[in-house]
Amino acid sequence: MSEALSPKQLLNEGQAGYKRGDYQTAAHAYEAAADGYKTVGDELAVAEALNNASVAYLQCGDFEAAYRTVEPTAAIFATAGDLRRQGMALGNLGAALESLGRLEEAIDAYQISADLLKQAGDRDMRAHVMKSLSALQLRTGRQMEALVTMEFGLEGMDKPTLAQRALKKLLQVPTNLLNRS
Repeated sequence: MSEALSPKQLLNEGQAGYKRGDYQTAAHAYEAAADGYKTVGDELAVAEALNNASVAYLQCGDFEAAYRTVEPTAAIFATAGDLRRQGMALGNLGAALESLGRLEEAIDAYQISADLLKQAGDRDMRAHVMKSLSALQLRTGRQMEALVTMEFGLEGMDKPTLAQRALKKLLQVPTNLLNRS
């Protein structure tokens, strides 16, 4: 019989599974790591592992499991005062809610996520969340909100790519036209 794996080893298994595209295996390894961390009372490591599991579940199309695993994590990070990981957890929650078709709840989660990431100073992660929020606003018929969201998302990026810089300039056109009126 094989020896039980430590939570760290299970995290490594999850990362390896994720890298090779075996998202189901990765998700299960991350959840097992979370269980291991729970037994030693490391709540932040539990929440981190569950966030990883949620992302893996999203990748393999198990949206209910993605929601179930990420749902409690933002509160754990909030209790610890970790704004960055709380924001990331809410971004993951937004993605799970969006995948489940719970679009208004997803918009709310993305907006809170972006605000927390701004407070935490993580501009690149905030830009990623704002891009998701903008796409969802477009999907729900909120074109002007989507343009503004995308523009604000690109505004504070540390090192925007060439495409992001071009998009930023393009997004300024409707704003400039509206300001002329």
